[in-house]
Amino acid sequence: MKRIFLVEDDKAIAKNLILLLRSEGFTVTHAPTRGEALAALGGNKFDLALIDISLPDGNGFTVCTEIKEAQDIPVIFLTAYDDEGSVVTGLNMGADDYITKPFRPRELIARIGTALRKSGRSGSGFEISGLHVDMTSGVVKKNGSEIFLSALEYRLLLVFINNPKNIITRGKLLDELWDAAGEFVNDNTLTVYIKRLRKKIEKDPARPQIILTVRGTGYRLGDEYASE
Repeated sequence: MKRIFLVEDDKAIAKNLILLLRSEGFTVTHAPTRGEALAALGGNKFDLALIDISLPDGNGFTVCTEIKEAQDIPVIFLTAYDDEGSVVTGLNMGADDYITKPFRPRELIARIGTALRKSGRSGSGFEISGLHVDMTSGVVKKNGSEIFLSALEYRLLLVFINNPKNIITRGKLLDELWDAAGEFVNDNTLTVYIKRLRKKIEKDPARPQIILTVRGTGYRLGDEYASE
């Protein structure tokens, strides 16, 4: 699971970004200030940083420099300043890309994917029992033919892919899926979604090989998987 470091002081923007990024299969660490960003850098490793240029106790340019010194990861600036000076300054400070607010969610996800690929951190392919998932494009293929999943079904599949060796409880699944696709999910509807997903991705839904039931606990991913 790719780890995103979000440095953004606007609470509403940060909340929406965290929901978006988690729905795409990322883990997110959020810091609203330069000071908290530096503290978080000490004990965490990240794959990419999203940094707001304007912070209450400094600016994103400084944070970018400090992140690049601590960890060699891609940095994308989030900026409300659509002017050449801010863009040039950010790129000169070592940023890999920038995106101007307000931005379209899919555009941001695409920019993140591009930055991760360029840095060699994408790890975007996953295959199990004839099912291939390209997590950069969101394309899912079964035995070479593309299949179409709803946003929530795709998110459900990503939870298993990102936790390949773990038993995932129903409670954890509900936490991961909450509001990810704008649909209400409770314990009863979770069973329905598991059944729907198995019908689409399993060779024989009655004898699943991809999403296995662990009785009394939850579910886990099957053993025949490979990451690319």
